[in-house]
Amino acid sequence: MRLHSMSSDSPISSPDSQPESPVSDLIDLTLLLSDELLLRVLSKFPDCERNLNFLVCKRWLNLQGRLVRSLRVTDFDFLLSGRLVLRFPNLNQVDLVSGCWVSSRNSSILMSHGVLSMHIDPWLLLYSNVGEKIVLESVLIDRGLKVLANGCPNLRKLSLVGGSEFGLLNVAKECELLQELELHKCSDCMLQGIAAFENLQILKLVGNVDGFFSSAVTDIGLTIVARGCRRLVKLEVSGCEGSFDGIKAIGQCCPMLEELTLCDHRMDDGWLAGLQYCENLKTLKIISCKRIDANPGPDEYLSSCPALERLHLQNSQLRDSVSVRALFMTCGAAREIFIRDCWGLDDDMFGFANNCWRVKMLLLEGCSVLTTEGLESVVLQWKELQSLEVESCKNIKDSCISPALSEVFSVLKNLKWRPDTKSLLSSSLVETCMGKKGGRFF
Repeated sequence: MRLHSMSSDSPISSPDSQPESPVSDLIDLTLLLSDELLLRVLSKFPDCERNLNFLVCKRWLNLQGRLVRSLRVTDFDFLLSGRLVLRFPNLNQVDLVSGCWVSSRNSSILMSHGVLSMHIDPWLLLYSNVGEKIVLESVLIDRGLKVLANGCPNLRKLSLVGGSEFGLLNVAKECELLQELELHKCSDCMLQGIAAFENLQILKLVGNVDGFFSSAVTDIGLTIVARGCRRLVKLEVSGCEGSFDGIKAIGQCCPMLEELTLCDHRMDDGWLAGLQYCENLKTLKIISCKRIDANPGPDEYLSSCPALERLHLQNSQLRDSVSVRALFMTCGAAREIFIRDCWGLDDDMFGFANNCWRVKMLLLEGCSVLTTEGLESVVLQWKELQSLEVESCKNIKDSCISPALSEVFSVLKNLKWRPDTKSLLSSSLVETCMGKKGGRFF
């Protein structure tokens, strides 16, 4: 409007005057907007278009960096040089896992494990723990953490591999709002710096990964975490050692803990008895564990978690009757049970689930040994059951459903029944003539 009023007040040009240059039509009107106002405009763009705005000009490049809140770093030198914090000063979520390795970009061998993925040289395949050879030195990682903490004090979530307690102390000093931390290749010594995170609520510890790297987190590290992070709400330990003492310390010192995940644990016998001290624990997840607890101790030492609501079992071995029985006794107050792709869950093992008398929801997936009779023996005892989902359990047959089990199905609020995918496939192809032309057709 200001430019328009100025042009309207100007005198009429004479015929002899030179015509205006077409360059005047290319004036960048966004220069009239302040950075704060232009940031508000750019923030309204959809995510698919927002990342292209930095190609317009240098000013938009700098402003676009202020809008970025989450970033995954693949080049650690970008952090060490200070360019990362200059380009993205308002980050609150940073993932350094992919950048903490010496990756060979010219190699065609890609090695991945979970969230870890990198290119490695062929000669590294000769070593059992490849990650020990290609992880960056702790000094470099600590230096990068110091640069990140000074440049991004509003961090809320951080993921990294390696480092030492000094790097964590720098982050805790500058980033007081940090709430979520993920540490790979951590050890008891490294956890000494975690006590300074007063507002930490979500913590993931990865100690030992078979064939990749080896690092020990024992009861000492769990006790340090318990005494330093008293506001923990979620805790996940993967490839970590420990025993009854470590779990007990977590339960006594972290009264707000609501979710505990054990992945590929190496706990000593008797750790299940420590769960009774987690008075507010609502969710227990056991994932990819070769064993649960081979020697949980006498029954009088196994008390049920009073606030437990959900039990998740996934990709774990459920072949030991002693440990399975102790687990269901400890989780007797659970209202929701999820069992996915667990080996050894037969009728006898599943029968121990009768100890969970308050179950309202049951999900079974990939339990190939469990039969209809084993399912019925437990489901008929659960008077509060409201939801049942059965998928890919080949020994659970429709023809074996009894009238009593059918009556239970009729009163459920939610029923998802797909135990045998083969029968569903054959019934759906009856009128299509598919599957009747032999191997040549397929």
